[in-house]
Amino acid sequence: MKSFRLKQSFPDREGVLVTGCSSGIGRATALYLAQQGFTVFATVRKESDAEELRAIGASNLIPICPLDLTQLDDIPDVVATVTETLAHRGKSGLYALVNNAGGGTVAPIELMDLAHFRTELETRVLGAVALVQAFLPLIRRVQGRIVWIVTPATIPTPYVTSIHACDFAVNCIARTLEIELASWKIRNIMIRCGGIDTRAARQTNARIEAWLETLSPDQAALYSSALHNWKDEMKRFDANRTSPERVAETVFNALIARKPKHRYMVGHMARFANLLELLPQTWVDAVLVRRFRR
Repeated sequence: MKSFRLKQSFPDREGVLVTGCSSGIGRATALYLAQQGFTVFATVRKESDAEELRAIGASNLIPICPLDLTQLDDIPDVVATVTETLAHRGKSGLYALVNNAGGGTVAPIELMDLAHFRTELETRVLGAVALVQAFLPLIRRVQGRIVWIVTPATIPTPYVTSIHACDFAVNCIARTLEIELASWKIRNIMIRCGGIDTRAARQTNARIEAWLETLSPDQAALYSSALHNWKDEMKRFDANRTSPERVAETVFNALIARKPKHRYMVGHMARFANLLELLPQTWVDAVLVRRFRR
């Protein structure tokens, strides 16, 4: 990973809270920001993941557990811990909140598990907004930033609605907050990620196979062929995924930039997806219908 140094004008050890730090983008971002001198509050749901982060031994990497964004009662204790720790370190506010937590499943909407979809909506949308509400007083004190880790474009993508529907909502929320919080110069930044090489991504094909085995014969007849074709294409896509450390570097650059962009793109096919978003919606929909027609 490329090494960076904080600019001398950038205050040392500013506080950043990153959600979903057990693996993948969240973990890479938390470790990298701590390496660069930030005080990083790395939230996880499981104590075993918190112990792994503590074992690294970095004094400015502070695991926080539990923070399950489907359990909003976790949030007040997290705010109290962050506030107390920042005050102890001579900081009056939180410089940045990085909303990363979330997972998602692969399934056509007709067969999507609604319990899993509810969890994703609560984690990536409702829980993330609750976290913003809770931390805005601390962020406002230092004219901090809110970072949203999202997919590369708001375009309809078959079989991954549990992820993309949340990101459609986040796109609206982040852009609206950029307007509502402009008086306090609190920036909302979307890091739009294409194909990133995470543990969850590497497990996708195995999960599809396991899920297909649970379908009834009638359900399998509807979608099995299409999903097997999609899975084969994803194998080629997976071979070109970008490391999560590249996302971490992008988050870092967005945090230290004097005038950060509203959107950053990183990862395999991110720019191509962004290009599709610029086209008229009817064109994009027509292309995707032809592309996925069985």
